[in-house]
Amino acid sequence: MARGCPFAPPPEYAELRAEQPVSQVRLQNGRTAWLLTRHEDVRALLSHPATTASRAHPAFPATVANVQAFAQKGFLLSMDSPEHLMHRRMVTGEFTAGRVRKLRPRIQEIVDACVDRILEAGATGRPVNLVEELSLPVPSLVICEILGVPYDARGIFQKNTEVLLSQASTAADREGAFGALRVFLGELVTLKAETPDDTVLGRLAVKYQDAGLYDHEHLTGFAMLLLLAGHETTANMISLGVTALLHENPTELASLVADPSLMPGAVEELLRYLSIVDYPTSRVLLEDTEVSGTVIRADEGFIASAAAANHDPEVFPEPGRLDLRRNTSGHIAFGFGVHACLGQNLARAELEITFNTLFSRVPGLRLVDPVDQLPYKQSTVYGLHTLEVTW
Repeated sequence: MARGCPFAPPPEYAELRAEQPVSQVRLQNGRTAWLLTRHEDVRALLSHPATTASRAHPAFPATVANVQAFAQKGFLLSMDSPEHLMHRRMVTGEFTAGRVRKLRPRIQEIVDACVDRILEAGATGRPVNLVEELSLPVPSLVICEILGVPYDARGIFQKNTEVLLSQASTAADREGAFGALRVFLGELVTLKAETPDDTVLGRLAVKYQDAGLYDHEHLTGFAMLLLLAGHETTANMISLGVTALLHENPTELASLVADPSLMPGAVEELLRYLSIVDYPTSRVLLEDTEVSGTVIRADEGFIASAAAANHDPEVFPEPGRLDLRRNTSGHIAFGFGVHACLGQNLARAELEITFNTLFSRVPGLRLVDPVDQLPYKQSTVYGLHTLEVTW
């Protein structure tokens, strides 16, 4: 399915939601799965106890090739309880709202440094590529510091992450990228286990060792999951968020600049409106279940579309309108249920700080190209390859 308006989900979602909210779709691998497009149904099945998130299940609805790679040790999104609950409890404390508040001054420093470079580059009169100068560096540096990854190695994971998430990549491409990342992070985990430090990986190594649960492969997989999830998604939200704010509602953008306290609510609306991660909310049902009059059988896979749910007019009136003062309670941009995004507090902080800083320090910011001519990613995570701006 292709998007019409670059900020809107595929128009077929609205048609299905109205006429056939639980429908069968054919996947790239030739198999079929059920697609859910109503907000109520999506939340119901994502919190259903008789489901499995295991990518190793033969009926798991894979939307990319070689999805089994994400079923390896340490990938919380592919675990079921009680294993999932045990490991999630081990790491939840690293991403609480309180811990993220302590990180905000450092995030602000990182964003300020990026905006300094943007202003210097813009002084030449040439357009600035915001993806290279802001969108990628901010979350990359933040997650590197949190995990204890040397930032000068960021090229390794940025390149391989793009290969892993691109729909154009072959299974062989993904296997190579996955292997390269796992070797790199495996060496880092070994170092943290031998000489623990005050980073997430250093603290987790000690915690797992003290609990008698240390497993090198598990911690390596977890580090990989955090690194992948911790920069690619936020980077794309920064790029698309800037684009949407500049294009859709410049008047309300001005009010955000005047009153930064409005930004947290605006970020929630952008998360709902853009819904850049649509398909990771996939599961397999383990018992026959009726959903909106349709019975999904045991061992059949389903895709709970976040983009469709976040644009359900029954929950969000006029969903295609960016309303920065909207009540966005109930959006599922971070998923829902036990597998809701572990790092959502961190992502929110990065987005709030980045948008507030960029728009306050670079007045008159504008896009160089029309939104329908920008190079959008055909990827598991929606975003932009480049975003040229000037002022």
